[in-house]
Amino acid sequence: MDEMGGRGEPFLFVIDFDMAGPVVLAPGEAARRGILYDFNGKTNAPKGTPPPAGFTFRKSPVDFGTYKEAFDIVREELTRGNTYLLNLCFPTTIETDLTLGQIFAFSRAKYRLLFGDLFVCFSPEIFVTIDAGFISSYPMKGTIDAGIPEAASVLLADPKETAEHTTIVDLLRNDLGMVAGDVRVEEFRYVERLATNDRPLLQTSSRITGRLPGEYRGRIGSILFSMLPAGSVTGAPKKKTVEIIRRAEHSPRGYFTGVAGFFDGERLDSCVLIRFIEKTGTGLVYRSGGGITVGSSAEDEYHEMIDKVYVPVV
Repeated sequence: MDEMGGRGEPFLFVIDFDMAGPVVLAPGEAARRGILYDFNGKTNAPKGTPPPAGFTFRKSPVDFGTYKEAFDIVREELTRGNTYLLNLCFPTTIETDLTLGQIFAFSRAKYRLLFGDLFVCFSPEIFVTIDAGFISSYPMKGTIDAGIPEAASVLLADPKETAEHTTIVDLLRNDLGMVAGDVRVEEFRYVERLATNDRPLLQTSSRITGRLPGEYRGRIGSILFSMLPAGSVTGAPKKKTVEIIRRAEHSPRGYFTGVAGFFDGERLDSCVLIRFIEKTGTGLVYRSGGGITVGSSAEDEYHEMIDKVYVPVV
């Protein structure tokens, strides 16, 4: 990435959560390997098609008892002060008559990625953008059913959601401070609406910016990797929280909650790999989760995890 960035050569990158199997490809090579992407209009995919009039989408999440066991591990670490916020994730088995390719074609999201026959992702969350010497990050934390009366006001006033979002903004501000100067929070907790096949959701994001020094394009990969794994899908403090995640969750994340993006020779745009369906030996699995704080309710977090199992088609 550093070499191609320094030469101004475009590339696609897909980096797994553990940074053990990153893929960096020239745009033409991606298509030959069955990898299609659409990142804010930078795409190698044919034009998206409208979804069928009706399609099957059934979800079978883990039972609450299984989730509660992991939640209790996290809660104990929170009370000990070993983590202040941890993003706990679980796989949900899904049944659908859509293929991964069809889900990619039908989805409406800022970032779409079809990784061969392994997984499809339709992410609403920006990781970082790099443009004209500035780096920006957009952590997304806080979700609510848009159908709840005064949903936006309820979400913005919720003390648990406020604490969770503030913690992640502070973490990302520090992450940007490792690679950039003049770091500042430009927008704090703005509300975005997400359309889904189930029901609309509201989520809150923030925008943090910093100025990169010197000839940053020749260090573009090093800059990105220094900020991984992404703070919004790990927690704080990051290193210890990742250790707890590996103990509490029942399976490795793989590419889920990694990052992917595109460098066009001048500008880099990237996303966090959430809203993620993968093919396994026993069928399709949708991975989702949410941030746990000392003020979290296991029941509320369990239902939020299930609410995030959707495809963004209407």
